[in-house]
Amino acid sequence: MNVYPLKSLTIDEAIALQFDLVDAITQAFHGHEILTRGDLGLVPGLNQPKTTMKVEKVLAKFFASEDALLIRGSGTNAIRLALYATVGHGGTMLVHDAPIYPTTQVSINMLGIRTEKVDFNDLNAVAMKVKQNKFDGILIQVTRQKINDAYDLEELISAIREIDKNIFIITDDNYSALKTKKIGVQAGATLSCFSSFKLLGPEGIGCIVGRKKEITKLKHDNYSGGGQVQGHEAIDVIKGMIYAPVSLAISSQVSDEVCSRLNSHECPDILDAMVVNAQSKVIIVRLAEKIAKSVIAVAEIHGAITNPVGAESKYEFCPLFYRVSGTFRESDPNAENYMIRINPNRAGADTIIRILKQAIVEAKRE
Repeated sequence: MNVYPLKSLTIDEAIALQFDLVDAITQAFHGHEILTRGDLGLVPGLNQPKTTMKVEKVLAKFFASEDALLIRGSGTNAIRLALYATVGHGGTMLVHDAPIYPTTQVSINMLGIRTEKVDFNDLNAVAMKVKQNKFDGILIQVTRQKINDAYDLEELISAIREIDKNIFIITDDNYSALKTKKIGVQAGATLSCFSSFKLLGPEGIGCIVGRKKEITKLKHDNYSGGGQVQGHEAIDVIKGMIYAPVSLAISSQVSDEVCSRLNSHECPDILDAMVVNAQSKVIIVRLAEKIAKSVIAVAEIHGAITNPVGAESKYEFCPLFYRVSGTFRESDPNAENYMIRINPNRAGADTIIRILKQAIVEAKRE
């Protein structure tokens, strides 16, 4: 099976990203402001907490974009509002010829958006589709939607921009932001969307980064005090983002080590292992026997978590042993019986392989 996971940041690249973010913070905040929990409510003239406004300026600078907006509703609402501000109600949008992420499909339905599909892996087909049709916008999910997805974000956006320089391009950067070198807007998209929860931040807070015109509209529409992200929440967003790049880069390194060791037959009950994006970057392990469900159940006894909270949230530090994604099950209905998805989270390779070996031995006894 050929898979094409996104290229992760190296540890050194992740460290540089951490330093860049802290540098942006020092240019927006006075030192005493960092050691507070921020302000609350609507500051006259700003219509939002002052701390939140400063954090948004930090994020805009960090991602080299015109503006940024923190909103309630996590990454899901970030995408929903980005679609509202660009494609609009009843518009027509081009998407990848693949299953649309379920929560995104709900947003599409809510806005009455019509979708047309094209294979993003085929740049010629994408260019032809954009040239021959009038779309109100294009939605690109940066992480893989299908097992064999291989499209490069920058190449894809560049191919679209060669045909239409002004078309709205919205990127879903969940599971890729701070793991890869660029988010969508840094590659030429109009707006990029992601959740702070997947970046060691607070639950329920989403971020939109990109062009000022659309973000200004969203800020104007989000005038309710109850809809504002409060100062302490905004501080927690950037705190999480400071530590996320290095933590995620370490996790990627561990994934590579686990796969290398398993493919070197360190565990004879494993046929092979590979790294994939599904949606987060994980290890897929193929067992010699159809005992995957039992292995997952036993792994929990040995300290593995067996259901995700936010897929790499601050709560998930033990390794995740979980059933393979719906994409794998669609391609092979029997996959859930002999394949396991493992996300290292904050664990090391020795811990993961130890739990895997123990779980296999006990599952085979059942």
